[in-house]
Amino acid sequence: MSAATIGRAGSARLRAAAIQMNSGADVGANLDLAGRLIGDAAEDGCGLVVLPENFALMPKRARDKAKHAETPGEGPIQSFLAETATRHGLWIVGGSMPLVSPASDRVYGGSPVIDDRGATRAVYRKIHLFDVDLPDRDESYRESRSMYPGDTLEAVDSPFGRIGLSICYDVRFPELYRQLVGDGADLFTVPAAFTVATGRAHWKTLLRARAIENLAYVIAPGQFGEHPDGRSTYGHSMIVDPWGRVLAEQPDGDGFLAADVDPDRQAALRQEFPVLSNRRLTK
Repeated sequence: MSAATIGRAGSARLRAAAIQMNSGADVGANLDLAGRLIGDAAEDGCGLVVLPENFALMPKRARDKAKHAETPGEGPIQSFLAETATRHGLWIVGGSMPLVSPASDRVYGGSPVIDDRGATRAVYRKIHLFDVDLPDRDESYRESRSMYPGDTLEAVDSPFGRIGLSICYDVRFPELYRQLVGDGADLFTVPAAFTVATGRAHWKTLLRARAIENLAYVIAPGQFGEHPDGRSTYGHSMIVDPWGRVLAEQPDGDGFLAADVDPDRQAALRQEFPVLSNRRLTK
């Protein structure tokens, strides 16, 4: 199955999927589940699949990620992604996974993009780390204790248009997405492990806002449920179109959701409603 399948009318059909998971501390079990769900999405005709943040590992202790950190292009997690993409003939955005960083006890949250031949086309390293105390709640998060921040934006050409890469907490920083649009992005991927509290309050609003203000597709797969460290994630994976319509949503449960992507319609919308070219403040 190729990345662009042919619809009934004979035109190219571009179908994308977001994979929702409840990942745990067993890397092998997580990869087995991801493989099954990617296979299901391939059978549905999807040529692009986006995995959630930390799809391969949600450990009991955050620092345990360093034990599984891989060098770009090497390691079992990346081998799984390459082999799965090749077997199904589709593109995979690998959510996020632990990659080696300059600090031996911390990892990058890396989002690799694998094409339908198993080649790595880009790797994004999460820029914004979730160091927050939730208002009015006894919840505190310090990603910087186990993670190292990236400092480079990444966008990559694909059969679905130019993909702008981001991860979870990045979605709260609209300037990142505006810069990605400046680099030609048509579609954003936002793999996440949003907390239940912040998800209920802001998840859908943030995703629709990033889609609307940039006239871009947003594919946002999430983690759901309770994980080994006691953290509970929100789920509600979504695909949003450039006009802010939620094309697909899955509240909870392991699975995939899919929607067709129409680059021609998006290009026409950006021309008909030229909000991007009407900008006056560009710094």
